[in-house]
Amino acid sequence: MSEKHPSKAPGAPIPGARPDAREEIVQRRLLMIQLQSDLAYFQARLGLIGEPRTTNQEAQRRTFKLLHQGVGQQMIKARKSGSGPG
Repeated sequence: MSEKHPSKAPGAPIPGARPDAREEIVQRRLLMIQLQSDLAYFQARLGLIGEPRTTNQEAQRRTFKLLHQGVGQQMIKARKSGSGPG
């Protein structure tokens, strides 16, 4: 049987971590949450547009697709920069 460890709140102190390291961890978590939220928003907008029937919808679709891709790339970079050894 696997043990489940309770998840820590974003502001919970991390044993052995420096205060500035804790703040950095909190900032990274907030950034990831913001990026995930943005990604979900653009996915929803793309879903609502569906197959564009007007020039305006086509322009919105292209714009939201580019924004979605850009946020996805930011998310990948943030994950890579936040991952440490191990």
